[in-house]
Amino acid sequence: MRVLNKTVIACLLCLTFSFSALAQSKKESDTSNAKNMDAPVTVTLDSTQVRKPLDPLAPSRAAFYSAILPGLGQAYNKKYWKIPIVYAAIGTGIYFYIDNNTEYKKVRNAYRRRLAGFSDDQFQGRLTDDGLRQAQTTLRRNKELSLLVTVGLYALNIIDANVDAHLLQYNIDDNLSFKPHYKLDEFDNSGSLGLTFNLKLD
Repeated sequence: MRVLNKTVIACLLCLTFSFSALAQSKKESDTSNAKNMDAPVTVTLDSTQVRKPLDPLAPSRAAFYSAILPGLGQAYNKKYWKIPIVYAAIGTGIYFYIDNNTEYKKVRNAYRRRLAGFSDDQFQGRLTDDGLRQAQTTLRRNKELSLLVTVGLYALNIIDANVDAHLLQYNIDDNLSFKPHYKLDEFDNSGSLGLTFNLKLD
């Protein structure tokens, strides 16, 4: 009977020890799971664009094309809507230059004929000799101004093509990224939305 009691007591002690070990193991497992649940799960969406190859000669090429033929650089940059504007601007300058030059030649020839003693020019009765001299000065100035404006518009056409080609090569690449992200906390089933902006300077 005593042997049986000792056996029962030994078994009970073993079972108690086993249950204690299992409980401790289960507690550690629950603690580990709780810690894992506290850590937020992050889902990241990366909208980074792929770097496009750069052509360092593109701006110079566009400027060269516009220098050869106004509007050609804009066509090279695929800014076709600018071509009519270029031709309208340069065409207006050329028109005023030709008009002022034509009128200047008429007034000058009339003045020369009067100096030669003729009185059959088209300005008879409208302009005196002093009026013809003043008209020549005014028309010469307008002619030179029209030429200057035309040359300026021609240069502006070249500059526009060059600047456009530079701007077309500006792109968003790996050095500049925009990353929206969503965090999910499994412990209390709450989530948060955030944005990450990265700028790397080489």
